Amino acid sequence: MARVVIHPLREWDDGSLVHLIPSRLELAWTLKNPTEKAQLLPRLLAKVSKRYDLIIIDCAPTESILTTAAYRSSRYIIVPVKPEFLATIGLPLLARSLKEFRLMHEDQQLDMAGIVFNDKVRSNTPPEQQKSCDDVKELASGFGWPVFENEAYHSDSYPTGSRGMTPIFHTNYARDYVKGEFAQVAEEFMRAVGIR
Repeated sequence: MARVVIHPLREWDDGSLVHLIPSRLELAWTLKNPTEKAQLLPRLLAKVSKRYDLIIIDCAPTESILTTAAYRSSRYIIVPVKPEFLATIGLPLLARSLKEFRLMHEDQQLDMAGIVFNDKVRSNTPPEQQKSCDDVKELASGFGWPVFENEAYHSDSYPTGSRGMTPIFHTNYARDYVKGEFAQVAEEFMRAVGIR
């Protein structure tokens, strides 16, 4: 049985605490016989959810038991989209996935909080990225999905911070405007899910 380790990631200035529960490679073994295992995550989270204001589950953009478990555990979905052609291909698949999930789980409300662009070039956006953004916005409109006004632009500070296990807000090398842009995305996210 895989052990769950909760890491205190950071205590913020207001005294709130962020926990991170990373996945483990052993998780792949549990997928060999996935019957009914999608219910485990929502059951576990139900036991601890009152201790948290917000629980974020990060999933790969593929249909799997992990996606189903995340859907079953969630009230809202947010989709980070890199502005490239492949993103426009993936959105209709996501729409179909959500539709099928809702048909099978009519007792659960699962709404799209929004799509947020990430890794977009800040200035002189290449024509291909701009075209992809326009295509994503058009698709999102057709599905009735909101698109965030704020965007997480490309910055080398993100992967550098990840390597050092440090949030971008607490790095010494990220520029203030990058932190500010990310903070604006976070604020819009909080409003979208009804926390602010």
